[in-house]
Amino acid sequence: MTDRGGQAESTAAKQTDGNSSRRLRLVLMGTGPFAVPSFEALVGAGHEIPLVVTRPAREVKSRKGPPPSPVREFAAKYSFELFDPQSMNAEDAIAKVAAAQPDLLVVCDFGQILSSDALAVAPLGGINLHGSLLPAYRGAAPVQWALLSGDVVTGVSVIHMTPRLDGGPILAKAETAIRDDETSGDLEHRLSLLGVEPTLVSVAMLARWDGQAKIGELQDTGRVSRAPRLDKASGKIDWSRSVRMIDCHVRGMQPWPGAYTDLAIAGSDKPPLRIAIRSVSPVGGDGRSNAAPGTLVSDKELLVACADGLIRIDRLQAAGRSEVSAEEFLRGHRLPSGTVLR
Repeated sequence: MTDRGGQAESTAAKQTDGNSSRRLRLVLMGTGPFAVPSFEALVGAGHEIPLVVTRPAREVKSRKGPPPSPVREFAAKYSFELFDPQSMNAEDAIAKVAAAQPDLLVVCDFGQILSSDALAVAPLGGINLHGSLLPAYRGAAPVQWALLSGDVVTGVSVIHMTPRLDGGPILAKAETAIRDDETSGDLEHRLSLLGVEPTLVSVAMLARWDGQAKIGELQDTGRVSRAPRLDKASGKIDWSRSVRMIDCHVRGMQPWPGAYTDLAIAGSDKPPLRIAIRSVSPVGGDGRSNAAPGTLVSDKELLVACADGLIRIDRLQAAGRSEVSAEEFLRGHRLPSGTVLR
């Protein structure tokens, strides 16, 4: 059920209390921030956590060192044993997790697909919290693809894991409306909080499971869609699309990989200037223009012609420069009407 105010409810039965079942021995597997609220909730529910598994730290050639790892920080906070194998499906990694004698594996934002041998180390198998209403957006970037596709509703699903990518039966889910000004970073944070109740509900279901009865709802394979990992090239804006879809694209690409375009100044022989587009606003009214898509139609503000109207660039960042407002950018760049964004 969806609460349009943004507070969503789980579709799992309300009489199921995530704190009322027997306590389990859980191995938690995750890497990014999406996992942390649910992992914190499982600690609060009193479950035993003998081991936390995460991805190896990335080598970064920077004086700042590697970026923060939220699940590493979570494990350190509670002094949990941390394990970071190159592959969770390697024989020695499976043996390490098996030695922890888990009842259940809890996986979220981990970045590796577990083999049947890895899942078999826990009598109850594993569950995975996924950032979409499965079977929609199976894959590595479900939050971003919901925005990029122009969806108005999304949510989270907890599945009983199989070796197939996001293909197991659904134990619990919750949905929420996507806000008009929401970036993928904003939405991912909200969904991480929304996932807490379905995770607790799913663990409680498996704590009562006899291992034989059918559990969960099978996914409709006819409704499967994919959410492949994004790369920097994914951020390029296609100005021939509609105003709404360009707005969704810019928000869906924040904070990474970022939306961008190349600015070619009319009458100039200089190479196009690459600029990152941080935020845009659809123009009120019909906003129609006879200009070709990608053309700036004003020298007073950054108004761009699209397939069905105009969109205003509000904030942007030129390559090698700091982020600025459109007004600040225009003070330093004279852009005559007819300048083209490619």
